[in-house]
Amino acid sequence: MAKNIDVIVWSKQGCSYCDEVKTYLQQQGISYKTVDVTHNDAFRDILETKYGVRYVPVVEIGSNGVFKAVTEIGLEHLKAALVADIPSHA
Repeated sequence: MAKNIDVIVWSKQGCSYCDEVKTYLQQQGISYKTVDVTHNDAFRDILETKYGVRYVPVVEIGSNGVFKAVTEIGLEHLKAALVADIPSHA
């Protein structure tokens, strides 16, 4: 149905913003995969190449291999992106 999206949360251990994003997604019943950048600078290099940032959280939302990223800190940005990608998720 409308929730046929893939969500990837790039995060690190001890990041309160990352935990906030994961908690929100869980509360909304949205499954996600996590990429932990804690001990892997190569993952941060990937974020820099793809989106021009090295910080987390970054949330990728997409389907069929096409993703857009939420790189701004704050749940309001994630909520807006999810509403745009999941019309029935208001």
